Amino acid sequence: MQIIIEGAGEVGSHLAKMLSNEANDITVIDCDADRLARLRTTADVVTMTGSLSSIRVLRDAGVENADLFIAVNPADSQDVNIVSALLAKRLGCKRVCARINDEEYLSYDNKFLFTEMGIDMMFYPEKIAAGEITSILKRTASTDSMDFARGKLQMAVFKLEDDSPVIDMKISEFAAAMGVPFRVACIQRDNVTIMPKFDTRLRYHDILFIITTREGIGPMMDFLGKTNVEIRNVMILGAGAVGEMVANGICRQVETVKVIDSDRRRCMELSENTDDNVLVVNGDGRNSDFLLEENIRDFDAFVAVTGNDEANILACVVAKKFGVGKTVAEVENIEYIRLAEEMGVDTVINKKLITAGKIFKMTLSNKVRFIRYMSGTDAEILEYIVAPDSIITRKALKDTDFPKEAIVGGIIRGNESMIAVGDTVIEPYDRVVVFALPKAVKEVDRMFR
Repeated sequence: MQIIIEGAGEVGSHLAKMLSNEANDITVIDCDADRLARLRTTADVVTMTGSLSSIRVLRDAGVENADLFIAVNPADSQDVNIVSALLAKRLGCKRVCARINDEEYLSYDNKFLFTEMGIDMMFYPEKIAAGEITSILKRTASTDSMDFARGKLQMAVFKLEDDSPVIDMKISEFAAAMGVPFRVACIQRDNVTIMPKFDTRLRYHDILFIITTREGIGPMMDFLGKTNVEIRNVMILGAGAVGEMVANGICRQVETVKVIDSDRRRCMELSENTDDNVLVVNGDGRNSDFLLEENIRDFDAFVAVTGNDEANILACVVAKKFGVGKTVAEVENIEYIRLAEEMGVDTVINKKLITAGKIFKMTLSNKVRFIRYMSGTDAEILEYIVAPDSIITRKALKDTDFPKEAIVGGIIRGNESMIAVGDTVIEPYDRVVVFALPKAVKEVDRMFR
């Protein structure tokens, strides 16, 4: 595909690296020559310095023949993303998407208006991250979780501690010991993502990505010795856009939400924009004595979403030591994600990875409904609606030439959900959940076309 990316900030640079690895022809436009120079050292892309909304620059970049235009200017005022995306569409680009920072644009009527104008997708990374955190706080027995088809299939992530009953078991032995169907879709071990086989042996500190049915999630947690932490009180460090949206998203589900921020003016704004059970406190949440004064031990969950990765990680480590049952940190430096998990942070949120999944979907066939990158692993999760006569429907799974770097996890057929095994035959219009390493995604997509 010929792809043009407008903006070489963190999100744009990450997308450029990711999409260039997929053998796409990538051009990146930015007005900051230094940002482009840094990008050229890490990604095989063409760069152009110029105004982001210049028709001449867009034409010089080849927008008339482009398959996808991604407007991700990182500046505070992101109206330029809307303008450049609309220009790109008018000049002939097949599909365009734009990063925004105004939640008003995402209302149903307004999204329809922008679609009518020609923008295929708009995304607000901070809102996406806040939605992920709110969802995570609903179920806390695992480090992460995901539902498919309103919970008919569920994916959960479990870290094996020294008392885990499955350490040294083979996957086949684990399956025999469980009374419910499930699939270990992938294992994260020593910074390496493994697509397991039945003879793969589980080890201490493995992180298991398990998919099972709605009925299977409870027995799975019981078997692994995991229990849900009932969340009634949530403390949030950081009163920025993500912190505000998390507070508003979770306040009706819990008894108390306390938001801490060192910016007094921002605290006053937030107190006016949130419900009565959201308490906003002005103070330094990096100070452990201050957290004790704010009764951190009485909280069931601690969420750190300041603009500082190190502060978020360390605050979560402190909260864990004070006995908080669930900690969530926003970490934007991808190199820090595994470090945060090793330091005991329960869940790490990265806006770039979440956003990348939504945009990467636009480079695949129209049969993929959903794609997501899981923090702490290289694997991607894809959900397909199976096309009639696609390659995947012609034989049982064990007889297909399915990529070794990918696994079919589960299938939803009408109201029925099932875990895929070798003898499973996938039928047209099934909804299928696939786990794949990045190098296998294109081949997986080909099998579902």
